[in-house]
Amino acid sequence: MSRTRRANAAPQPVGDLVARFLDRSGLAPKVAAATVVTEWPELVGPQIAAVTTATGVQDGTLFVAVANSAWMMELNLMKGALIKRVNTGRKEGRIDHLVFVMAA
Repeated sequence: MSRTRRANAAPQPVGDLVARFLDRSGLAPKVAAATVVTEWPELVGPQIAAVTTATGVQDGTLFVAVANSAWMMELNLMKGALIKRVNTGRKEGRIDHLVFVMAA
């Protein structure tokens, strides 16, 4: 199945084409959620970022590696506030759950 561009059609920015593809395919929310992994340090601040690493997102759950058990307990107490902070300003790709795991 070959598609040809109309002779009079103007070139389009790749970013626009990718955004339309993601919307049509239903992948836009998953891609939006995955950005949390790279944004984690800015979202949680330097103190928490120094002892944690966001490792991935799956089905609305963000997985975060934590340096030690003391921080893991503290972060579990802060879970609701962290989810709220991560989701602030997000329309798509919202995080529903945080799972903390001990860093290897």
